Amino acid sequence: MKKILLIINLLLLLVISRSCFAQEEVLPKKWNHFNGKIERTFTESEEDYPQPIQADEKAPNIILVILDDVGFGQSSTFGGPIATPHLDKVAEEGISYTQFHTTGVCSATRAALLTGRNHHQTGFGTISEMSTGFPGYNSIWDKDAASVAEVLKENGYNTAAWGKWHNTPDWETSQTGPFDRWPTGLGFEYFYGFIGGETSQYEPQLYKNTIAVEPNLKPEDGYHLTEDLSKDAIHWIQQQQSLNPDKPYFAYFSTGAIHAPLHVQKEWIEKYKGKFDEGWDKMREETIKRQIEMGIVPEGTKLTERPDAIESWESQTEEQKKLYARQMEVVAGYLAHTDHYIGELLKEARSLPGGENTMVIYVVGDNGASGEGTPMGTINNMMVQNGFPDSLEDQLKVMDELGSKEFENHYAVPWAWAGCAPFQWMKRVPSHFGGTRNGLVISWPEGLKSKNEKRTQFHHVVDIAPTIYEAAKIKTPSHVNGVEQTPMAGVPMNYSFESEEVESTRKIQYFEVGGHHAIYHDGWVASAFHGVPWKFTGSVGFDSVKWELYNVEEDFSQSTDLADKYPEKLAELIELFDEEAKKYNVYPLDDRYAERALNPLRPSITRGKKYFKFYQGTTRIPEGGTPPVYSKSHTIQSALNYSKGDEGVIVAVGGNVAGYSMYIQGNKLHYTYNFFNKERYKVSSSIDLPEGEITVKMRYEQESEAWGGGGTATLYINNKAVGKTKINKTVPIRFAVTETTDIGMDLGSQVSKDYIGSFEYTNSIQSVEYFID
Repeated sequence: MKKILLIINLLLLLVISRSCFAQEEVLPKKWNHFNGKIERTFTESEEDYPQPIQADEKAPNIILVILDDVGFGQSSTFGGPIATPHLDKVAEEGISYTQFHTTGVCSATRAALLTGRNHHQTGFGTISEMSTGFPGYNSIWDKDAASVAEVLKENGYNTAAWGKWHNTPDWETSQTGPFDRWPTGLGFEYFYGFIGGETSQYEPQLYKNTIAVEPNLKPEDGYHLTEDLSKDAIHWIQQQQSLNPDKPYFAYFSTGAIHAPLHVQKEWIEKYKGKFDEGWDKMREETIKRQIEMGIVPEGTKLTERPDAIESWESQTEEQKKLYARQMEVVAGYLAHTDHYIGELLKEARSLPGGENTMVIYVVGDNGASGEGTPMGTINNMMVQNGFPDSLEDQLKVMDELGSKEFENHYAVPWAWAGCAPFQWMKRVPSHFGGTRNGLVISWPEGLKSKNEKRTQFHHVVDIAPTIYEAAKIKTPSHVNGVEQTPMAGVPMNYSFESEEVESTRKIQYFEVGGHHAIYHDGWVASAFHGVPWKFTGSVGFDSVKWELYNVEEDFSQSTDLADKYPEKLAELIELFDEEAKKYNVYPLDDRYAERALNPLRPSITRGKKYFKFYQGTTRIPEGGTPPVYSKSHTIQSALNYSKGDEGVIVAVGGNVAGYSMYIQGNKLHYTYNFFNKERYKVSSSIDLPEGEITVKMRYEQESEAWGGGGTATLYINNKAVGKTKINKTVPIRFAVTETTDIGMDLGSQVSKDYIGSFEYTNSIQSVEYFID
């Protein structure tokens, strides 16, 4: 009898498992089986043409917008001081989530957003340039986590992406690829934007699909990247709706705004002149007052205290106040400008056929406001990240020019803290909601009947992908392109669309970036802060982690630490964090930052090489593929043809932010080294260049072992020394984020102020060779 029961149970399990397997969603879907008839000739046979996969007839168009480095308390939509009327309009048309969360840093948030998996599951425990050789941190987006674009494409959607793409491993960003972790390798049929964490908004390094392209206008003609992206997205949507309006589209609009550099035209900045003269403490007080009045935060929410590491407004000098107020005016103008051009895109999308059936998902920031600009701000963010602080005096000299193409400016830490009101901390601090609480607005006239309502359910960026699938009536696939998929960490939010009161389906969520970590569970949060986010070097270790405890159902802003009052609850949550960390590849915890950029084990197309040879017309080499000459002795040599009057760049690396250029002008050879737009060291040949086939060379000898120490640069023509200069300071880690190496021209912004534009060499260059000691 026992044997019979065992056999019956095994048979039942087999039936159940086969039933489950039969229900699995496998992509790509098979086209229709042939249902016609085949005989000896066509006259006796019947055709049955395979038809393309079609989306559900009611599937909505989807526009997914995500802003960069916008704090919870910055936009007017969520009670902030910066007018965002177009975002306000989207909120009035739909619903706003006031307990929505990101990961605390950009690459991680975007990976989670586009996959529905936690960021460590996709290898994005940190940004790609800081990746390490552990599964949760290697920046390798594997095929077991198909993007929402890939899934939608295979279910009958057209897909496209614009703007920032910071989810390709640093060593795969050159034009040699591979391209399977670029947008077009991850389900997007079209891409127009930049690869990396930031770029100049006036002179960006752009790609269409995988081909490098230059902006169609110059800064002096009024060019700005956000406007360009908006217009290009409008054109794509118009074309899609013209050619096949019955086919839904997925448009991912991912701005570089308002990430540094804080670039916006002066007329936008002037709209906020004098608006921030009362300072950051006052700004926070006014923000929480508006948030309570608007129902963004509950009545009785406390404004969290200013940390000791952040100075009060009143303690600043009059000169400091003048500079800092201007910094915030630039930020406000930048966000208002961004809102305007996203508004143009959404307005056009709504006006086209299918506009009412267009679902807009608008994530107001990929993390909290950025405190990476140091406590006093900077006019060169890369300089700060290389370990060189800015000065008040230097910033005051150019205060009225902030926001222009001349600077890679960033604002002071206290403004970022104020922009995350009412919470503690900011970007890169996911232990507290200042780093992870971002506004979310969803509007969908045909599918979402609620208007101008708030939602308080606790949710996370991993929940966006499953929400899209449910709206489009798409099953989450078990296999994509032959690869079994990692189960989704996200849960759909659609249940909350028409109900304010329904209980949240997300009961647990961990947070971790850069050693900061936290765990949410059923209204409680345990938080482990791990150092101020404006320090870029060093490790404090994990031997004495101090946990805090908050009941966020009663304490919306995390203002009152209950760790001493409820030690058992804290212990329970710490254990829960450990379980989630092991489950989602969070370990090992690592609080280093700049040190990670120098990881000797990370794949590289340059590491270990002492010799490089480039040919004329080789351009847009990302810094990860550039000869690593940082604070090292090296030689740059070029064989070229020269006739009197020829001029132009032989090789340029970086741009206005930092870099170097060797070029010919006025019949002489020149070399300029740009140390973060603070110092430009220049040497010129003492003689004119001879005509014909010649060899020119720059030999640099590193003479100082100090961080960023310098040496001597010597120019040679046909192996004869013709000029020498001291270079007192050198860039130790990285010249720029997306500025590139160009042979025979200088694309993007210019290294030297001696020339304008690309300054392409007017004759032929046989080669440019590098020899690194």
